[in-house]
Amino acid sequence: MTQPIPPITLPPSENPLLEGEWLQKRLLLWLDTEFIPEIVNQKIAQRAAQIFMRQRMEGENDLGSLVIAIVTEMQAFDFSKSFYGEFAIANAVSDLLLESLGIDRCCGQ
Repeated sequence: MTQPIPPITLPPSENPLLEGEWLQKRLLLWLDTEFIPEIVNQKIAQRAAQIFMRQRMEGENDLGSLVIAIVTEMQAFDFSKSFYGEFAIANAVSDLLLESLGIDRCCGQ
């Protein structure tokens, strides 16, 4: 029988602003590389990083909760000039964070 993947908890944030800057740069690079560079990608990366930083400042360390917060709050973002949507952005953030922690995105280990 398969076992559920345990929740992934980020270490407590020592500098949410620095984390946000890192995420914004990495997400923009991912957005521009994954499909095509678009001006709106900068706004998407900036907004996702803002949400992430605020959540981290509020003490959120659970990756699943961070992803849900990004999906929920990015629903208000106008994606009409982009090929992406809130789920793609939240998943990309999750992948970037997992990679930074050295966790395999496939199997959570």
